[in-house]
Amino acid sequence: MTDTRQSRKPFLPPLLLAVLMAGLAYATLTVPGRTAPGVTQAVTAPPPPGRDMATFAAGCFWSMEAIFQQLRGVEKVEPGYAGGTLPHPRYEQVETGTTGYAETVNITFDPKVISYRDLLRVLLTVRDPTTLNQQGPDAGPQYRSVIFYRSEGQKRAAEMMIRQITTEHLWNQPIVTAIAPFTTFYRAEDYHLDYYRHHPNEPYCQYVIAPEIAQFRAEFKSKLKR
Repeated sequence: MTDTRQSRKPFLPPLLLAVLMAGLAYATLTVPGRTAPGVTQAVTAPPPPGRDMATFAAGCFWSMEAIFQQLRGVEKVEPGYAGGTLPHPRYEQVETGTTGYAETVNITFDPKVISYRDLLRVLLTVRDPTTLNQQGPDAGPQYRSVIFYRSEGQKRAAEMMIRQITTEHLWNQPIVTAIAPFTTFYRAEDYHLDYYRHHPNEPYCQYVIAPEIAQFRAEFKSKLKR
């Protein structure tokens, strides 16, 4: 299969990108609660009986939340932070790129409806797994791509899916997504929850997240919630 995905990614001319990032900076200052320290909460409870969890980092968690919560069998998507050691990291700290944390989503799903392998394929298809420490206009180690495995089975599945997608030549460049053991996930401050749904008209949501969702929905029609 020949990849056309990279050439189909939304192209942001420099002027539009500058306007977009200025709008994002303005949103950062004006979203209620954004200037307050906020509270991050460690998610330590195991999944409910008959359910499983997947923990992925791949760029802005606003995008990832909006994408994964549309999949049939996915019951909860929580944006947050994983990969670092600082207790209760705040968004402002993570965004410095010095804490070791990455913007992450924690996904609770029903494996009888959607498999972990299905989630991996969405992750490695819709998000760009070939760019180190970057997704679109977002750059820095806090935007790196990581599969945080919660079991040896998840680790093997991640390794197999990366090999499979590499063999299929879905991307023109090598996949650099890391596979790392899960340690701790901190759920992000409340104002990040359902961010795209609450702020669809913000420039970042319009020009970055909306095109990603459109591409995702076109490629994974059969797996969407009705």
